Amino acid sequence: MTSAVFVLNGPNLNLLGKRQPHIYGTETLADVEEQCREQAAAHGLAIRFHQSNWEGQIIDWIHEARDAGSAIIINPGAFTHTSVAILDALNAFDGPVFEVHISNVHKRESFRHHSYVSLRADGVIAGFGTQGYLLALQRAANRIEAARAQTDTA
Repeated sequence: MTSAVFVLNGPNLNLLGKRQPHIYGTETLADVEEQCREQAAAHGLAIRFHQSNWEGQIIDWIHEARDAGSAIIINPGAFTHTSVAILDALNAFDGPVFEVHISNVHKRESFRHHSYVSLRADGVIAGFGTQGYLLALQRAANRIEAARAQTDTA
C-alpha cells in the first residue's frame, strides 16, 4: 500500500478566497494545499493535490489513485450533485474516500442536499470551512496507519 493521499477539488475551487467569501471564506486553495502538506508530512504521508473544472480530469486522477493512492479526499464542488461518472470511478477505488464541503450544503439550496459521492464516501465533512480538509486528512491518516498495523501483524 502506498502512502499518497489524493486531495481532489472540483469546479470553481480555483476561485477559493475570491468567490463568495461570505460562504467559502478568504483562504485560497493554495493555503489549503499548504496546510494539507504540513499535516500529511507530520504523518509521513505524501499528498497529491489537484483541482480541475473538468469532470474527466477528476476521473483520471481517481483512476491514478487506484495504483498510487492510499486514500482520496474529494471536494467535488457542483459535481457532487450531478456526477454518476465520478461515483463510478470512486467505486473502483479500494481505499477510503472522504467527501469534504467547505459550506454546510444542508443549509443551502435543496438541490445541494443530494450527493452521488456520499454513496461511496466513508465519511462526509460539511460546514467546517477549509478545516474540513484537515479533519478528513487526520481520518485518512488514522485509517492508513490502522491498515499498516494490520498488515504488519498478518
